[in-house]
Amino acid sequence: MNLHQFRFVQEAVRRNLNLTETAKALYTSQPGISKAILELEEELGVDIFARHGKRLKRVTEPGQEVLRSIEIIMREVNNLRRIGEEFSKQDAGTLSIATTHTQARYVLPAPVAQLRKRFPKVSVSLHQGTPEQVAQMVIEETAEIGLATESLANFDDLVTLPCYEWQHVAVLPAQHPLAGVERLTLEQLAQEPLISYHPSFTGRTKIDHAFSLKRLKPNIVLEAIDSDVIKTYVRLGLGVGIVAEMAVKEDPAFQPGGDLVARPVGHLFGQNIARVAFKRGAYLRNFVYAFAELLSDRLSRPLVLRAMSNEASSYDL
Repeated sequence: MNLHQFRFVQEAVRRNLNLTETAKALYTSQPGISKAILELEEELGVDIFARHGKRLKRVTEPGQEVLRSIEIIMREVNNLRRIGEEFSKQDAGTLSIATTHTQARYVLPAPVAQLRKRFPKVSVSLHQGTPEQVAQMVIEETAEIGLATESLANFDDLVTLPCYEWQHVAVLPAQHPLAGVERLTLEQLAQEPLISYHPSFTGRTKIDHAFSLKRLKPNIVLEAIDSDVIKTYVRLGLGVGIVAEMAVKEDPAFQPGGDLVARPVGHLFGQNIARVAFKRGAYLRNFVYAFAELLSDRLSRPLVLRAMSNEASSYDL
């Protein structure tokens, strides 16, 4: 048996047992993958996959056990590579971060800049996606660290820690009738056309839940993943925006005399927790710990080490 066989089995499962897609992802031939998997099954004496003709249909019960062992082996192989890189390159390399647009736009610039000052030989690669895509990128080791508000704590393969708390704000044109109301109500918002995040992003589930508890139906006229897009449509008079508070803090449009007004609505939708995620059992290089500490004073290296060695997947501080 060899690492190529392990990689073929692992990727086949990731590609929903589609060997054509597996071959494309690994830049090899489909017959070569099929042959390698069959040879591994013969050597182990068990069928990893149940088949219909030449097609893989499902992972067998012994195949599930084999897959778990392969995951551990491949993870440790990657850890060996990272150990070698760290000690040979002396804090050089690439830090891959998976995150959502809001985090990349408003939260990460300062810690990324600080990391580059501290580790000038380290480059940064940002991968943006939905919270579920962020989780998957960390699980598949496309990224070493993930940052998002929604969903990360729902994956058993991840260790997640709270990074910081935030709340939503309502964004209105300065001349809007509600612009002078300091404490908005759900009933007032339910009467307005609303512009907010797509349901998979940036605490949107809490917004929907709050309206549902009051048996109110919000009039969502536009959904977006980008806070700047939401603010643009608010300016055009399309409706009242609901965005993350970090999207308005440095925006001159919300300063006195600006054309937009922000009103806190944390009393309506509650506090949200942004979480950082690491793949369970992964080897983290020095600058990954350093970056976590730059993200939040909650995230010390000893805390991350304890979390990574524990059986639990999600932690609240």
